[in-house]
Amino acid sequence: MEKKDIRSIKYEALTEIVKGYGEKAFRANQLYDWIHVKLVESFEEMGNISKDLKSKLSDEYMIYPVKKVTMQESKIDGTRKYLFSLHDDQLVESVFMRYSHGNSVCVSSQVGCRMGCKFCASTIDGLSRNLTAGEILGQVYAIQRDTGERVSNIVIMGSGEPFDNFDNVTDFLDLISHEKGLNISGRNITVSTCGIVPKIYEFADMEFAATLAISLHASNDEKRKEIMPIANSYSIDEIINACKYFFDKTGRRLTFEYSLIVGVNDKDEDAKELSDILSGLNCHVNLIPVNPIKERSFESPSKEGALRFKNKLEKNHINVTIRREMGRDIDGACGQLRRRFL
Repeated sequence: MEKKDIRSIKYEALTEIVKGYGEKAFRANQLYDWIHVKLVESFEEMGNISKDLKSKLSDEYMIYPVKKVTMQESKIDGTRKYLFSLHDDQLVESVFMRYSHGNSVCVSSQVGCRMGCKFCASTIDGLSRNLTAGEILGQVYAIQRDTGERVSNIVIMGSGEPFDNFDNVTDFLDLISHEKGLNISGRNITVSTCGIVPKIYEFADMEFAATLAISLHASNDEKRKEIMPIANSYSIDEIINACKYFFDKTGRRLTFEYSLIVGVNDKDEDAKELSDILSGLNCHVNLIPVNPIKERSFESPSKEGALRFKNKLEKNHINVTIRREMGRDIDGACGQLRRRFL
């Protein structure tokens, strides 16, 4: 029988496990500190834990490895793209980015993806499996160990659809923000979804202080269906209503991601429709010049084209920025490095 992933176990549950072994509750503090602050990769590294307790734990539990296979560092901006292997030899990608406001890590939530968005390399081979909360954490911890620098911002925007792995992703949020762990504020965490409407409502009801980012990428349902199969299940109107509910529950400003694709969604009428959709919402639009992938013919706009679209939105009183392009020279698009390695 496969051992349980101890990184995925929340503090309160870990305390009950330790007490079940006849140990004092403070041992859970020590264990949690070793796993989530000192970031050890084995029970053997835990200096103040008795051999007896280590033996009991190792019979049932394991710190599942997230091992660096390769890393590419951008000569342009220092962004690092990591490829990690998991215990079953599956591969996932993560990205480390330095900003003036602190270090950000973009993590994957699944091995592959089944959402089928046509501009994304992650989904080309479909979904292999979900990641555990501990495997999502393991990406952050491995990057902290490798860089020797603290991570202060998390974006769940790598391979996979976070709300298609809802329970593990929300457990990850609890663990990464726990005061006895890395204690990263929910306000410094962004969860991105292509728009699984029932899960937006469920996430809103949790009232977790994270930013919700919606991968919209089109200004009407017909055009969205051409590039995002999820649009056949949930309309833009349904997504906007769920977003309004999220804002009412949390008070958190929403982000809408919009990948600009030449000739597909970058026309003046697209900007007008997008402005109408978002009018009155407390939100921000993140324009993303699409990162070309060899399997698709999509073309990224020129700087002038992106600025023109941005200006159209701003004239309609929409808060908008063009995302700084990070790692263009290192297989920057989600899923590219894994796919090339495979």
